[in-house]
Amino acid sequence: MDTPIIALVEDNPDDEALTLRALKKNGIANEVVVLRDGVEAIDYLLAPANPLPQLVLLDLKLPRRDGLEVLSTLRNTPRTALLPIVILTSSKEERDLIEGYRGGANSYVRKPVDFNQFSESVRQLGLYWLVLNERAPAPSRF
Repeated sequence: MDTPIIALVEDNPDDEALTLRALKKNGIANEVVVLRDGVEAIDYLLAPANPLPQLVLLDLKLPRRDGLEVLSTLRNTPRTALLPIVILTSSKEERDLIEGYRGGANSYVRKPVDFNQFSESVRQLGLYWLVLNERAPAPSRF
């Protein structure tokens, strides 16, 4: 079986590099598909030719379509309606937290400023979503 894919939806090159470094540091060897704006994320995730990732790490502050719009589109599309989506953002706005959960996010994680704390957050995300979590069946199976 192929190693499950992680989709990282992140427009900030520094945050992208930190996330990839934290994944590697914690032994998470999954292929990571980096999508750098909301339109690119939607196009990739809705394309039937692309495999669905096991996990989407979604930033909120994205160009072209923001993370909440991406979340809404994914939740309202049968192919991606049950896909695990973790909002991974630096936003401290309560409105973003509420709208993220209201929109169907499975989890909301604020990016810690300190790399060691960030790395630990990524380790725990990987452990839970890639190892412990029981994934929903593919849409064609129900």
